[in-house]
Amino acid sequence: MTKKIPLTIVIPVYNEASRLERTFTSLNQWRVPVDLKINQVIFVNDGSTDASLKILKNTPLKFSKKVISYRQNQGKGYAVRRGMLASTSSYTLLMDADIATPLNELKKLLPFMHNQTGLIIGTRKNGHSTVTIHQPWIRENMGKVFTKLTQLILGVNVTDFTCGFKAFSREAVDKIFPLSQINRWGYDSEIIFLGSKFNLSIQEVPVKWADQKGTKVNLVKDSINSLLELLTIRLNSISGAYSTNQNFSPLGILK
Repeated sequence: MTKKIPLTIVIPVYNEASRLERTFTSLNQWRVPVDLKINQVIFVNDGSTDASLKILKNTPLKFSKKVISYRQNQGKGYAVRRGMLASTSSYTLLMDADIATPLNELKKLLPFMHNQTGLIIGTRKNGHSTVTIHQPWIRENMGKVFTKLTQLILGVNVTDFTCGFKAFSREAVDKIFPLSQINRWGYDSEIIFLGSKFNLSIQEVPVKWADQKGTKVNLVKDSINSLLELLTIRLNSISGAYSTNQNFSPLGILK
């Protein structure tokens, strides 16, 4: 008999009212693989100003549901940290509310969960990935430049840092997220960098992905900020800010 892996799903939410019906429909219609046990779905409402919180609270879900919410927008990295630190499962899947990667793609990650891989990263940039709807040309190529810069600055050889479909082992969650500090767009790079720094096993898995309308990315502003955050991550590492001897709070390092 196949051993069931306990899994929590974390979904950060910021002004996603127009998308959440599809999110809930996808979750409710999903046929869970026989070797998974869904413990909980954690939605983190990152200071949304639309009807997101009302929808999160009032929409039925066939799984156990937890909603973490706060009034002031703190950034996606902060929301992810809140959700990941609230998970108690053996594995935690981080995914975006837009379901750009279908839930059925999770079956591709399962062999690596059974092997207790630390970080399992969905990638759109592998020869075996399937991108059914591409991003606009400028965004897609800026993404390629960002990947190369991240590899160069952080020394991590990963093909896709920002795909919103990643699974973390219990060990990875416990080691990475109490130390992570980037609250906005550079958070993906930071958590993968920390996984590499702590010698956790990392596996990329090609997944199906489709670009979704309604991106909140400001191409110029967020590209500049992401570059600055990459430099911050490198400086944090050099200065010892990611030392495991730090004092912790539930939301990261105490300042």
